[in-house]
Amino acid sequence: MRSPSPATAWSAFARTAVFTAAAILSGYLALAVAIDPYDSGRSRLFSVGAVRPQGPRTALAVRGRDPAFSGAILGNSHIQLVEPARLAAATGIPFVQLSVPATGPGEQLLILDWFLRHHPTPAALVMAADDFWCTDDPALPPGKPFPFWLLERDPVTYALGLLRFNVAQEVVGRIGWLLRRARPVAPADGWWNYEPDYLKLGFAGGARPAPGAGAATPDTPEPHRAGPFPAAVRLAATLARVPAETPVVMVFPPIHASALPRPGTRRAAAEQACKAAIAAALASHPRSAVLDERRDTPESHDDALFFDLSHYRLPVARPLADAIAAAVNRLRARPAIPG
Repeated sequence: MRSPSPATAWSAFARTAVFTAAAILSGYLALAVAIDPYDSGRSRLFSVGAVRPQGPRTALAVRGRDPAFSGAILGNSHIQLVEPARLAAATGIPFVQLSVPATGPGEQLLILDWFLRHHPTPAALVMAADDFWCTDDPALPPGKPFPFWLLERDPVTYALGLLRFNVAQEVVGRIGWLLRRARPVAPADGWWNYEPDYLKLGFAGGARPAPGAGAATPDTPEPHRAGPFPAAVRLAATLARVPAETPVVMVFPPIHASALPRPGTRRAAAEQACKAAIAAALASHPRSAVLDERRDTPESHDDALFFDLSHYRLPVARPLADAIAAAVNRLRARPAIPG
C-alpha cells in the first residue's frame, strides 16, 4: 500500500487541526454561555440568586437585573459611599448601588440602559455627574477598561466577549464557586464602604498632606471640558425611556473647596455651563431634581472630611444620602402627571 504524499498528509493534518480547534472553541463557548460567568441572566441554568465576590464592573450585571431592587444609584467612586440601605430606609424604595469606580457618562448611561431593560418602571433613579461628564468628545470614551460587551444588546457581541482569557478564568471560577457548599457572597445591594480601605492606605491623618495642600486650581478650563457637552444630549435621550412618574435625582457630588474654580474665571464659567447643560437635559424628564453639592460650603473646607480633593468621607456621605432621599420623597409627593 502506497503511503500518502507529504502534501496530502499535511492537508489531512491541517483539516484535523482546524476541526479540532473549532470543536474546542464551540464546546467552550457553549459551556461559557450556559455557565454565564457574570450571571447576566442570558442563561438561568446556574443562577442561584446570589452575587459571587467580584469587582463592581462585572457584578453590576447580576445586581442591575435583580428584581429585589426597584431603585438604582449610578455613578463612580464620587457617589459610591452613598449607602443604598439608608436611602431605602428613608424612602421605602429598595435601592441598589450600581456605581463603578473610574467610569464616566458613557459607561454609566450604558449601566442605566441595562437597569432599565430589567426594570422598565423603576421606582427611583439617582445619578451623579462629575468632571467626566463635561467632556466635549461625543464618543464619551472610557478612562479605564470597561466590559461594554457584557451589557450590550447584541448576542454576537456578548458571545465574542466570552472569548477572552480572563473571562475563561471566570468561567472556571464560577464553576468552582457553584460547586462549593458554603459559597462566599458579596453584598446584594452593591454598597462598598471604601473608607476603611482608604484609611489603611493612609489617606487621612498622619503625615499625609491635607487635601487642599497642593497647587491652586487653574483659572483656565481643563482641555476638552469647556463645551459642547454631548453627555447631556445622551442623558436626555436615555431619560426619554424613563416613565414620567419615576423620580430622577441628579447629584453634583461635593468636592474639597480648594478644587473649586475661583468665581469669575473661565474655569468657573465652563463648569457652570456644563452643570447647566446637564440640568437642562434632566429637565426633559417631568419628575426630576438637581442636587448641587459641588459648591462652597463649610464642610468643603474641612480637610478631615475628605480623603483627597474629590473623595469625601462618611460624615459627608450620610447627610448627602439624606438629602437625596428627601429629594426623592418630594418628587414622589408631586401631583400625578397627566397622561
